[in-house]
Formats: sequence, structure tokens, C-alpha cells
Amino acid sequence: MKKVCAFVTGLAMLCCLVCMGAPHATAKDVILVGAHLPLSGVSASVGRDQKWAYERAVEDVNASGGIFVKELGTKLPVKLIVEDDQSNPAKAAAAVEKLIKGHKVDLLLSGQVGALGVLPGMVTAEKYQKYYHGTVIWAPMFLSQNFQWSTMYFVEIPDITSMPFKAWNTLPESRRPQRIGLFVEDSVDGRRTAEGLTAAASAHGYTVVDTQLLKVGAKDFRPQIHASKSKGVDAAICFANVPETAVLLKQIREMNLGLKYFQGIKGAWSYEFWKAVGEQGEGVLCDGFWSMDYPYPGAKELGQRYFEDHGYYSVGVGMYYALCQTLWQAIEKAGTLDGAKVRQAVLDNTFQTVNGPVDYDERGVAFFPMADFQWRDGKQVLIYPSELTSTSLESLQ
Repeated sequence: MKKVCAFVTGLAMLCCLVCMGAPHATAKDVILVGAHLPLSGVSASVGRDQKWAYERAVEDVNASGGIFVKELGTKLPVKLIVEDDQSNPAKAAAAVEKLIKGHKVDLLLSGQVGALGVLPGMVTAEKYQKYYHGTVIWAPMFLSQNFQWSTMYFVEIPDITSMPFKAWNTLPESRRPQRIGLFVEDSVDGRRTAEGLTAAASAHGYTVVDTQLLKVGAKDFRPQIHASKSKGVDAAICFANVPETAVLLKQIREMNLGLKYFQGIKGAWSYEFWKAVGEQGEGVLCDGFWSMDYPYPGAKELGQRYFEDHGYYSVGVGMYYALCQTLWQAIEKAGTLDGAKVRQAVLDNTFQTVNGPVDYDERGVAFFPMADFQWRDGKQVLIYPSELTSTSLESLQ
């Protein structure tokens, strides 16, 4: 009798364990995705755009019914949890730690601005072995860390410095500039960019005849403009922040430098630039990471939604939205929320996004082409890559 009772008791306990285990395996009702973003501090404007794109991507995947997770046998909605890293590296690391340990997120979406946020975020994710789906970090910085729990999606450095010359090479030779002047901020990044632009110019058949340094925060660049004018510069490339780029352009207009083209890098793409210069910005060229005019499904609709919410256009939100699209597709292809397996699915597949096809290499790196735009009537109009647009580059107005 004792043996029978023991058997029955053991069977009952086993049944209890099975019953307890079954709900645990299927109780998950949401995919928790964490992101640390600079919603305050020096990078707040781009952080807000990134948050907007992430939120739209979550809304859209949830509206479609969520993401099918094979090992759970069901579709789950995505819940986005955002922590403000205040544009501070130490706080970025702390925010990622909070997302992992406090919020217990399944996966991580990228922060912003390389060493200020993305790098410390990736380092922290590596410590806790949590997959970090990254962007806005240079490949050399990313690869130097030999990350096993992160990937990166961004432009190549040489693509940035060669982009103005590739755009000009779409023009008939008679319309191309001959004497290039560089105006770069007086910083390590500025000097390196000047070196890269000078080398790229030579590689594409152009000559840099003058390089001028712009002190960050300065309000008078007339001496630099005068020096450039004496060299017969007929096109300018400016690498500086929005305030310095706006001041430089206004003073170039005032001094009648006589440029065919003015190409901004970093400081001319945002609506803040257009607000600062007004109609003087007509015809200015600017860099960007994405265009709503790309011929990819959903691109135009996303750009229009951004315009309806903000009253102006974006040349960047599609990059962040595409980052989410690759993660959603990778989860479904992996059939699990296991970070290592999701990362492997990212490496093994090609993804279709509003920013075009995305294909990661074995290092966890995926690149997309840099775009060039021209300000026309308050909108950044896509003029390069030429295979993605039918709009031709025009001379500075």
C-alpha cells in the first residue's frame, strides 16, 4: 500500500510540474525590445527622430498581427521600452544595463552617435550576452571590439567622402566644378574629413585647391571665404555643425564667392539648417541616409507620415525604420527570441526594407549607400544615387 501511495504521490507531483512548466513555456505574451536613446543633451534632435521611427515600426508590425515565433507557436506583439541616455556614454551604458536587468528585455535596438551611445551600449550588451541590433557606428570602431552579441548597419566612411564627387560626375563635363574649396570644422574629425575629401577628389578627377578651418562656435568666416575666393574656388564642401554651416553659407552669399555648388556634410541636411538660412539655402546640397523617394515598398508612405507629424521632411528616419524591419524579420526566421540565434539569423539572411535590401556579412556588418540631396523649396530632393532618382543636380541658385 505504501508503494502504491508513493507512486500516486510521485505521479501527482510530476503532473504538477508538467502543468506548471507548460504555462511557463507559453505564458510569454509580448516581445520586449529595449532602446537607449538621446532624448536630452546634444544629440536630442536625432534621438527624437530615431524614437519616432522605432515607434512607427512597432505600430506597423503589431498592426499586422505581430511576429510569429515558431518555438512558442504563436504571433506576439512587440513592446518598445525606451530609456533616455542623455547623450552621455556612461549613462548609455547604465541605460542598457537597466533595460537588461530591470526591464528584462529580450533584444536591444541601437542607440545613437557612435562613441557617445552605441559603443558603450554594445559593450554593456556584450557583458550580459544580450543581442544588440546596432546602427550609427563606424565599421572600424565596431570591428575593433570583435563583438559577438552585436551587429551594425551604417554607411562606409569612404562613401561619405566620395559622394560629392560621384554626384558631380553625373553631370556633363562642362557643368562640373574645377577648383574645390574645403571648409571643415577645426577638430580631429574635421581634419580627417578634409584628408578623406582631398584623396577622394583626386580619385574622381577633381582638385582641392584650398582648405579652410572653421572654429566651432565662431560667427565670422569672412577671412576664410576671402582666402578661398583668391584661389578661384568654384565649388565648396563644408563639414561642420548646423550653426557654422549656416553662418558660412550666408557669408558666402554676402561676399559673392560665385560658387557653382555648395555641398554640406553633417550640417546642412536638417530642417534646422533650412530654418536658419531660409531661401539662401535654395540649391544647397546635403548628405542623408535615406529618402522617401526611394523605390522601395513603404518608403514614400513613411516619409509622408513623418511630414504629417512634423510639417517637414526627413532624410534619416528610414534608416532606423529599416533597422527594425530587419530585426522583426530575423526573429521570425530564427523562430525564437534567443539572442544568439536571432543574431545568426541576421547574418544568414537578406532582408527587404524601406532602405532597400539589407545583407550582413560574417562580421555582422551591413552597409547602405550614402545619399545626396538638394534643397528646393524647403525640401531635400534626392539627386544621388543616380540609379534611384530621375532628378538632375542643378547649380547653386
